Amino acid sequence: MNKTRISMLALGLTAVLVLQASAGQAGEGVEYRVGPKDVLQVDVYGVEALTNLEVTISEVGRITLPLLGEVDINGLTKSEVEAKLAGLLRATFLRNPQVTVLIKQYQSRVVYIIGAVQKPGIYPLLSRQTLLETLVTAGGPTPAAGPEVIVVRKSSGEEGRSLRIPLQSLMYKVDSRLDIPLQPNDVVNVPADRNVTVYILGAVKSPGALEVKLSSLPTLLKAVTKAGGFTDRANQRDVRIRRTDARGEETEIKVNVRDIITGRKKDVPLEPEDVIIVRESIF
Repeated sequence: MNKTRISMLALGLTAVLVLQASAGQAGEGVEYRVGPKDVLQVDVYGVEALTNLEVTISEVGRITLPLLGEVDINGLTKSEVEAKLAGLLRATFLRNPQVTVLIKQYQSRVVYIIGAVQKPGIYPLLSRQTLLETLVTAGGPTPAAGPEVIVVRKSSGEEGRSLRIPLQSLMYKVDSRLDIPLQPNDVVNVPADRNVTVYILGAVKSPGALEVKLSSLPTLLKAVTKAGGFTDRANQRDVRIRRTDARGEETEIKVNVRDIITGRKKDVPLEPEDVIIVRESIF
């Protein structure tokens, strides 16, 4: 593991620790809001019919209790459910009801965190919870994490769509534009870094396949350097990059590397499976 990677991991660990502390403070007043399929345990002191009672919230957000019948609690916090039940009991049966509600199973508002994080699993979604807060809750990315976070989101009646977010910009630069609010049933995936290949052919000293990590894909000029540099006969003004997209369509990019070397143009970032062709000069 190179020094840059170690430094970034150390910085990331520091960011996680700081954010864990701040998230804990910010989350003290934030409660989960119950909904369909959540399972609650209801206890009312001194009322046998309402002691250690386990109920599941219906699809329309209601629970059915002895003495009270159907009660709409959809979207309420645990504290609000306790207050509502206490108010109903006070109005009908008890002078000073003591109600305790425990959320036994979180089902209606959860997010799924998978991949290269310290504690993957299913997490309750608190109100106003963002992507970064969720990653912090899961202990942050592991050293094996790749360069991006993928959030898979399903809208009603639609297929899931993927949001790809650069992990370093989110974690280390704390870019607020990338720290998106999460929605129920979002899947947050931190794929592990993986080996990918780019190919460099033609007038370089060591043509062939270059295997690199996805998180450290080289630019065109760096790939040429890894291949030993240009030969004396290389046409540096006519280097081609052949690239195949997700639909299988191939495009070819013509690059004047001399312009990159002299600073007139920026270097070209490569993508996995790019094929670089360095032609020989005819002169």
